[in-house]
Amino acid sequence: MLILLPPSEGKSGRARGNAVHLPSLSFPELNDVRETVLESLAKVSSTEDAYGVLNVGASLASEVERNTRWRSEPSVPVSELYSGVLYDALGYSTLSPGTKRRANTRLLVMSAAWGALRMADRVPAYRLSMGTTLPGLGPMASVWRDPLAATLEAVAGNSVIVDCRSSTYAAAWKPVGEQAAKWVAVSVVRERGGVRSVVSHNAKHTRGLVARHLLESGKDPGTPKALHKLIAERWNAELDRTGAAWTLTVVEHD
Repeated sequence: MLILLPPSEGKSGRARGNAVHLPSLSFPELNDVRETVLESLAKVSSTEDAYGVLNVGASLASEVERNTRWRSEPSVPVSELYSGVLYDALGYSTLSPGTKRRANTRLLVMSAAWGALRMADRVPAYRLSMGTTLPGLGPMASVWRDPLAATLEAVAGNSVIVDCRSSTYAAAWKPVGEQAAKWVAVSVVRERGGVRSVVSHNAKHTRGLVARHLLESGKDPGTPKALHKLIAERWNAELDRTGAAWTLTVVEHD
């Protein structure tokens, strides 16, 4: 089982510590692209156009400026780097030692700056979205599409792929061929009076809980239907085929 997570906008940096060591990161074959992206990010972050390119306000000036120091900025374990609703619900720090070991091999965080990361990787805090277009490189999802395809197809193998990403990050890699038949996107809806609506904030929270439940179960479902059965132990969930892939919808009731 492979669980794909989006990053969070909120990131927790450190005042002290060692800088990132690229050769020690997971998927070192991505390092050339990582350096290209991060150098381009550092360059644009030092210009007057930075806020417009990165689609952020001046209140985030310190985060934008931090992009220029990515080679020397203290690095942070990915398990501590990302904050926000999904990661609060996942609660990595409160997992048992055995469940943390599972998390370290089964969770992958998609990143516009780093491509793909495991929880034990150490990188500095940064400000960059997969929806950003960097001058000279183009849209981040397009930049990462081919490199991630080569890497993640090998990582996923024959495993069920549980996709908790937003559409912005899903655009960077979508399983194809036989792997698409084991790709399950997790959707969350709220039902009130028989009418369903898509939720955003709560969806992130629920996806974090789903990821935690899967890790704590100690199981590796071999098929989308087995995954559905495992999720249905806790939630009202529906599994539907959407083309070659699947959608697992968690239905929340008021």
